[in-house]
Amino acid sequence: MINVRVYGILINEQQQILVSDEYIRGMYVTKFCGGGLEEGEGTRDCLRREFMEEMNLSVQVEEHFYTTDFYQPSAFRKGDQIMSIYYKVKALEPITAPLRSLPFQFDEREMKMYNETGETETFRFINLTDFNEDCMTLPIDKVIVHMILAGK
Repeated sequence: MINVRVYGILINEQQQILVSDEYIRGMYVTKFCGGGLEEGEGTRDCLRREFMEEMNLSVQVEEHFYTTDFYQPSAFRKGDQIMSIYYKVKALEPITAPLRSLPFQFDEREMKMYNETGETETFRFINLTDFNEDCMTLPIDKVIVHMILAGK
């Protein structure tokens, strides 16, 4: 099965990039914000929904950045193939979700979510001057890091 994922690249005015630190299926993962495309949903609508669900943040989905052009097996579902689509996004309002300074700094609310679902997430900005492929966990995200740093 092909699993379509849609992610947003949000760079703020301070030249920092937004990432999501998540505990998913027993793994600590740092990735771009976004998630799975649902049936009957367009990719841009998916991305707006994901930012609203995860961060209570309205975003403007801007230009397409990249779509996976190589085979990538799923890290979470054996036999699945991942296709990731990336867009540049812009926040339409101030970010009110808690932002962390360190990876996986889950607060009490996020730990409650973990206790209920076995998964949780939090968000932080990374200075572009400190950003490199080691900051990200997933193979496709590492490709995106190189593209961002190359100035695509």
